[in-house]
Amino acid sequence: MGRRKSVRYRKYYAPPYLRKALAALHPPEDISVSQWAEKYRILDSKSSATPGPWRNERTPYLAGIMDEFSNFETEEIIFVKPTQVGGTEALLNMAGWIVQQDPSPTMVVYPSDTLSDSVITNRFLPMIAAAPTLRSRYHENESSKSELQFDGMYLTAIGSNSPSQLASKPIRFLLLDEVDKYPGASKKEADPISLARERTKTFRNRKIFITSTPTLKTGHIWKALEGADVVKHYFVPCPHCGKYIELKWKQVKFPGEDGMSYADRAELAAYVCQECGGIITDRHKPQMLRLGEWRTVEARAVPARKVAFWLNTLYSPFVRFSEAVKAFLTSKDDPELLQNFVNSWLAEPWEDTRLKTNADLVLERQTDLPEFTVPAWAKILTAGVDVQESSVYWSIRAWGNHLTSQNIAHGQAGSFADIEKVMNLQYLREDGEPLVVALALVDSGDNTDLVYDFCANNSDWALPSKGSSNPMDTHFRLSKVNRTDSRAYGMNLVIVDTGKYKDIIAGRMQKKNGTGSWMVYQGCDREYAEQVTAEHKVNVRSGTRTVQKWVPKTSHADNHYLDCEVYALCAADILGARYFHLEEVQPRKTQPEPPPPEERWITQNERWLQEG
Repeated sequence: MGRRKSVRYRKYYAPPYLRKALAALHPPEDISVSQWAEKYRILDSKSSATPGPWRNERTPYLAGIMDEFSNFETEEIIFVKPTQVGGTEALLNMAGWIVQQDPSPTMVVYPSDTLSDSVITNRFLPMIAAAPTLRSRYHENESSKSELQFDGMYLTAIGSNSPSQLASKPIRFLLLDEVDKYPGASKKEADPISLARERTKTFRNRKIFITSTPTLKTGHIWKALEGADVVKHYFVPCPHCGKYIELKWKQVKFPGEDGMSYADRAELAAYVCQECGGIITDRHKPQMLRLGEWRTVEARAVPARKVAFWLNTLYSPFVRFSEAVKAFLTSKDDPELLQNFVNSWLAEPWEDTRLKTNADLVLERQTDLPEFTVPAWAKILTAGVDVQESSVYWSIRAWGNHLTSQNIAHGQAGSFADIEKVMNLQYLREDGEPLVVALALVDSGDNTDLVYDFCANNSDWALPSKGSSNPMDTHFRLSKVNRTDSRAYGMNLVIVDTGKYKDIIAGRMQKKNGTGSWMVYQGCDREYAEQVTAEHKVNVRSGTRTVQKWVPKTSHADNHYLDCEVYALCAADILGARYFHLEEVQPRKTQPEPPPPEERWITQNERWLQEG
């Protein structure tokens, strides 16, 4: 037998089996995620436009986000991002660091199983194959497409549409990608994010990374940012004055139309420093990014367990200012395209600012008249009644020419008897003339039988109504109550396109007090103002189309007074309030018709007849 080879270990000789055991006991390097990426990550030509060793200097802003993953005090990292800034690469670097530096059960969640399979095939496996330190730890024969096995750990990659898999394994590291594309919670299951979080409870040293391009303020990623302990933005030095600034869209300047095409206007775009007015072009950006730093803009709690990072596309080294301008110009006139620009380029949640409402705006619409006083210009009063299980909300509004209106009273009643009293009161106009409610629409969605009976008893001023969630050709249409066992059988039932009337209210609310404005009485309470602005209009997917729809700003916001105002406006519409101003137009003077021949003969011969 030949002599067994041995290896010198310091001054002692150690056989290979002992050397291997000692190597296994050797602690991992003390390096951050960004340091690991620069030392070990290799970008392959299949998934990267710049294959080769990873370089932090290409996307310097990612280093701070990745290194937060190594901070033992931080439990959750939130990255609100646009497209084309390298957010997915940051997630891959975190996963690679876990495999090599701190092996522990890990889960990566994507919006769907299809996307998860694609990322594993086209991103994860090529990354493992290109990095020797990862390849040596990968157990290919024991792995499947959804679960990769490594030394001391497994990495599960699944879609958020698989709730059973989300709830099946304990994990320490949770990486959630594009969370605003996850399906919403169902009645049978909790939402995917909550299910995945539950899997981390058994680990006190857990880490959660959540990232996405935002959609709405009610979306997962924006709510996560609003719930963070610390929010950080990336600041870069101006090449002219040296002051650190945030890159903001409003500072991107480009020529007006002047007969120029979008492409020509975009090519002349430049960034104007908000501090010194210096012109910043694309050639300045690489140096600015390398010298940039993350700075805290909001601090809500200490210590910071949840840290949020926000970035827009202007920071991307892969996108020129002209590209951003061209994307804006080609989308600004199309709500669906504009939402995509706001979300994917500016990394901001979408709101239709043309119909943006808030409680402060309502309170700005207060007049000098107190509650229960009818303005002198008012011609009629209408009301809206929203019926709930335990109470009834009501609102009375005065109407004049050009749909000028003012809320004169509103409240919450305990019974329909109270509603009957309120609606039958006389309300005095400023000149002392009394007015009563001419028409009230009562929501029949809840307590339908009770509403029908109430309207039948008060048919001279009350009609049952029902909101339509589907757009109609007209603002309202009249149907009939078809319940043969109801006292209201055969009575008119008003079907209301609530979306159209909310558009009108929101638009009129923007007008300053005066003709055509939507006003409230002096001393109007904030609860009413909050409820009447509890919804906003946003883009939502309906099948293959994107449509605009009024939805609650928050999941449990009360909007009862908004419903009341919708019904009051519809009641005014039914009574012809849109055309009140035409009634004051004087009839056009016309020449009197000539008298018939016999009358002319009598007139001409009147004297002769008298003498005779």
